Amino acid sequence: MYLSLIRGTPLMVQAFFIYFGITGALHIRITPFSAAILVLCLNAGAYLSEIFRSGIAAVNKGQMEAARSLGLPYGVAMRKIILPQAIRIVIPSVLNQFIITLKDTTILSVIGCGELMRQGQLIVARNYQSFQTYAIVAVMYYVVVIVLTKAFQLVERRLSNK
Repeated sequence: MYLSLIRGTPLMVQAFFIYFGITGALHIRITPFSAAILVLCLNAGAYLSEIFRSGIAAVNKGQMEAARSLGLPYGVAMRKIILPQAIRIVIPSVLNQFIITLKDTTILSVIGCGELMRQGQLIVARNYQSFQTYAIVAVMYYVVVIVLTKAFQLVERRLSNK
């Protein structure tokens, strides 16, 4: 149910629901930053759980059968045999999801979270130079994504050589 709900609704709706809906219904106050962290964790968690589930499913079933036939308990077989193979399979998807989550932070400016896009909006409100300001914001996101992509490629290469 959780996966279906999170993956079936837009991030902006989730942000509004948590920041305005749940806090209003329960009469509690949370900061926009706390709501943003909660929304990103719930959203990324749903996608990451599916990534890891598919990575574990991608490992040949014979690996578990071989481990069990050698007398390894299920938990040990998962930890020592299946998960190391699954992690190598899912690394590109996990890294891609990390970049997607980073870019999704811009959506959280709608609840007043002071992330990069929100700061850009505040600057535009003061100086009325939207093209230059948003171009700088776009370049900053682009540089961060390129640096992360290169770093993740290094990690991926190192894991594939082991």
